[in-house]
Amino acid sequence: MSTAELHKLSRTEKLEIIEALWSDLAAEDDAIESPAWHGEELRKTEADFAAGRVEAVDWDEAKKELRKRFE
Repeated sequence: MSTAELHKLSRTEKLEIIEALWSDLAAEDDAIESPAWHGEELRKTEADFAAGRVEAVDWDEAKKELRKRFE
């Protein structure tokens, strides 16, 4: 698929492609090395969560909400 074809897709179709790509990449998670900044951001988020500055959101609900925003 070319980038020109990607521009023609709806936001929903684009998100579906992103999810499929991410699932494919995640299946080989040992082959992907996370950058150092990613670990730092995860530690910050964990600290914010522990301190009550952020709340957990159900992943399925978060995806539904994001899809609504981009439809």
